Amino acid sequence: MSKLSKDLKTLCIRNADGSHATQAARFLVLQQCARELRSCGFNQLRAVNLKMKHVMCLVGQWQQTGLSAGTVKNRMAHVRWLAEKLGKAGMIPKENAQLGIAERQFANTENKAQELDGRLDRVADPYVHMSLQLQAAFGLRREEAIKIKPSIADRGQALALQASWCKGGRERAIPILTAGQRAALDAAHALAGQGSLIPADKSYVKQQRAYDAQTKAAGLANMHGLRHQYAQGRYEALAGWKCPKAGGPSRSTLKGTGREIDRQARLTISRELGHSRLAIVANYIG
Repeated sequence: MSKLSKDLKTLCIRNADGSHATQAARFLVLQQCARELRSCGFNQLRAVNLKMKHVMCLVGQWQQTGLSAGTVKNRMAHVRWLAEKLGKAGMIPKENAQLGIAERQFANTENKAQELDGRLDRVADPYVHMSLQLQAAFGLRREEAIKIKPSIADRGQALALQASWCKGGRERAIPILTAGQRAALDAAHALAGQGSLIPADKSYVKQQRAYDAQTKAAGLANMHGLRHQYAQGRYEALAGWKCPKAGGPSRSTLKGTGREIDRQARLTISRELGHSRLAIVANYIG
């Protein structure tokens, strides 16, 4: 392990920011950065000596290998975290365009929405079974649906997700509006008690593997599609018509009041999904 790799490992251990998944991703990306900088000839580089030329070297490497703009931006988020911890937050421009990174493009044509059907009965693990139900009912990510503690999250009229369960450490609240949502949450209470949807004899990582194995065996693929289905259902409930991906009118055809209703629906869905930009919501609803 190079000196830079050791420095970055120490920084990650001492600054456990965000969820466990975020921390793991950050560690892997920064270690990859250390290896790439070493391959570029920066053999004696230490973290405290990080400069803009090293950042640009990394960006150039990533672009040469054909990584998507989205992947490059995700890696830059971790590099910016590093610069902040080193007291060099102002070193890197805030706008990715200033680094020559193109705007991320979202594919908005394919409808990835999925519903739970009879295949759910093939999921033997009751905790995985319950996580899938909560994903469908509230549009949760896999990690959130595994780590959630129903006894803490249930606030009566809303489901309050803690930062440590969520991607990027962004807590949020999702309204409980339907009998189906309440029934799913009550069932989660009965199963989890005061704990999470991780069995007492398993760690989060082991339960995540159980989730992946169980869903694969049941023929349930790409369960992120449950989140897409939730977003599309919420749009129809909020706007009064189907979203573009479900066959509704495109935003460009809406005028006046209709366009404002569409905007407000997208803002609400963005908050409930835990996203900060409307452009990402378009990936779910069109």
